[in-house]
Amino acid sequence: MTKDRIITTVRGDIPASEMGICHSHEHLFIKKGQPKMMDPSLLLDEYEKTKAEVEVFMELGGRTIVDAQPVGSGRDAALLLRLAEETGLHILSSTGFHKLGFYPEKHWILETSAEKLAALFIDEIENGMFTDGENAWPTERIDARAGLIKTAADMTGTAGPYFRLFRAAALASLKTGAPIMSHTELGHGALDQIKLYTDWGIPEDRLIICHLDRKMENADYLLHVAGTGVYVELDTIGRFKYHSDEDEVKLIRMLIDHGHEDQILLGLDTTRKRMKSYGGDIGLDHLQGTFLPLLRESGVTEEQIWKMMHVNPAKAFSKRY
Repeated sequence: MTKDRIITTVRGDIPASEMGICHSHEHLFIKKGQPKMMDPSLLLDEYEKTKAEVEVFMELGGRTIVDAQPVGSGRDAALLLRLAEETGLHILSSTGFHKLGFYPEKHWILETSAEKLAALFIDEIENGMFTDGENAWPTERIDARAGLIKTAADMTGTAGPYFRLFRAAALASLKTGAPIMSHTELGHGALDQIKLYTDWGIPEDRLIICHLDRKMENADYLLHVAGTGVYVELDTIGRFKYHSDEDEVKLIRMLIDHGHEDQILLGLDTTRKRMKSYGGDIGLDHLQGTFLPLLRESGVTEEQIWKMMHVNPAKAFSKRY
């Protein structure tokens, strides 16, 4: 049951039962700066274009979007709040950290202790998010609070500079009960991340592991990850440079057939190349308008789809102490 669980959106806490249809991993706004230097398609800074995408999503019954851009790496908390207030969309925003490539040299996240970073993450969850932080330690705050902790590693894994960052995220989650959404590079190192967190006392069902569906050859590994009890977030839907949507359906059917339907979360991991309003190729309506019909045609039931789009996110993104 989800009725007593609480989810923190940028407009405040809501009962998990009000979450409705949810995209579990998107990027609605990303500021100019280091992300664009890394990849121009990561720039998402035109309010009306993003709003147009959201309005189409909501016309199809969408109610909630999880924005996965953390503090200091291009997150635009002020625009997320404005968008939520103007459209009525529930938006969960992220504190935490991204891959180190998202930060310029000498960025504060590269040098700050785990304890100080944890205090920052806790502050954003309990008191409100900062609107700056790309160029110096964040100081400008709004009342909108973060609802989850985003973490990430590249192909180097959780050792080296990442160990301190993962430790900070664990400390913040233990203090606040906030879930942790963790980026993997093409699924690489997911089990290492899970072990690190669980060794520090984070329950498996408070962990959401991302990008596990990038490659079809990861199928057996994906099953092993799901076997730990974490939530598996699948977002290679409509990303045809990796594989077809039909192949994505096969992965989801495989997870369901092995008893993991209660752990699946879905999203599109949007970029400028993927939002129609920015000139991209699929739009925020692709999941509901194109992909879910493919799932139905494959034999996935309405109850199972409702789990992936509402019930599972309502559990995964709620606070648990």
